Amino acid sequence: MKNRLLILIPLLSLFASCTDDITGLNTDTKRPTYTEANYLFTNAEHAMVDQVTSTSVNFNVFRLLAQQWTEVQYPQESQYDLTGRTIPDAHWTTYYRDVLRDYKEAKSILVDQQAGATPKDLAVINNKIAIIDILTAYSYGILVDTFGDVPYTEALDIVAFPQPKYDDAQTIYKDLIAKLTAASNALDTDAGSFGDADLIYHGDAASWARFANSLRLRMAINMDDVDHAYATTEAAAAVADGLISSSAQGTYMTYAATQPNANPLYVDLVASGRFDFLPADTFVNRLNALSDPRRPKFFTEFNGTYKGGVYGALNVYDNYSHLTPTIQDPTYPGVLFTYSEVEFLLAEAVERGLVSGDASTHYYAAITASMQDWGVAAADISAYLGTPDVTYSSATWKQKIGEQSWIAFFNRGFEAWTNYRRLDYPALQVPEITYGDITSVPKRYSYPNREQTLNAASLEAAVTKLGDNEITTKVFWDKF
Repeated sequence: MKNRLLILIPLLSLFASCTDDITGLNTDTKRPTYTEANYLFTNAEHAMVDQVTSTSVNFNVFRLLAQQWTEVQYPQESQYDLTGRTIPDAHWTTYYRDVLRDYKEAKSILVDQQAGATPKDLAVINNKIAIIDILTAYSYGILVDTFGDVPYTEALDIVAFPQPKYDDAQTIYKDLIAKLTAASNALDTDAGSFGDADLIYHGDAASWARFANSLRLRMAINMDDVDHAYATTEAAAAVADGLISSSAQGTYMTYAATQPNANPLYVDLVASGRFDFLPADTFVNRLNALSDPRRPKFFTEFNGTYKGGVYGALNVYDNYSHLTPTIQDPTYPGVLFTYSEVEFLLAEAVERGLVSGDASTHYYAAITASMQDWGVAAADISAYLGTPDVTYSSATWKQKIGEQSWIAFFNRGFEAWTNYRRLDYPALQVPEITYGDITSVPKRYSYPNREQTLNAASLEAAVTKLGDNEITTKVFWDKF
């Protein structure tokens, strides 16, 4: 009997296994059909900061357009060839595909989780949605500031809108400011959010509210030359709601020590083994004229002085100053907003009549914060602020704020380029050789070549409205 049972049990087991549901064998465990909102958020946030941080000429040439950096053996981007490497396509695709699409999907997952959530969990979910809305507004703002009119109301839904229309840039701007306002006010500072899945503020709602309000101020100032009444209302509201008010509150993402999560600057300047970039003479010469104490923080010396490569020309790498190791550290943070920038914006807002206050106080605070961020000694800061070419004057406020913010935005090419376009300072000159004989510093990116194939009708309507698709044509807020 025992022998029969020993034989029967394995047979029964085999029979039972043959009746199991085997449909699970078709599931690819390495390609899940569902993901968490946190994962999508982290991926989008990382891609977003990478894009504004990178110095790869395939993705980001804003340091070159701002004439803070120049190139060595391949100067075409410094000569305003933006299409040879399809740079507008990469910028466009990164924000729409890698950033905004992931933010949208993360938000959709969170909205589905609202139903049935406990009050405590709902507060966390709502904070996550508000933060996504803030960073979505930031990303769309970058696209508008770069191109002008862009797909917005019909974007990110290829099924419903395979060829999305381009919305009016000014209308988008106002909607973004409204979304930032609503998101800032919706944040519950007593509740959590993404935690460490948030690579910037680690889920701190109060920090995200300050960032949103600071961004509202910047966008309102951009709008001032086209709608002063609107800009006044929005700037005042942003200030009242609370801005970034110290360097510790700045918007930074610290990178990891190893690839693929190291700072893209490390990847481009060190790990690549290439020597493609130099500080530009336009930038270095001005800092030399001012005896700016940030020079040793920014550049190495060459034969006992600071010497920049000729902007827009072929350069020999060993004949000039170089970028210091500071920004080449793999863990060096990517930057979206600083306290110094807020103070420059407040100085400008006062001069524009958008808010009350003393412009010079904000101006000096901005320079001081920038120098402190770079480790300049207090005595050197004080001496610099007393330099005649630095001392503030309301009569020349655009020149003063424009030039000093340009210096403070070293390594923040997009913001430096945007400030230059709004203030028309510093007085940048085009290089001797330019692609297509361009006679002015670029004011926008041309629309991506890919749009001509995938979305031709909408692109044609946008170009017709703009007047052309040239890089010297201004975006809507750049009136002067």
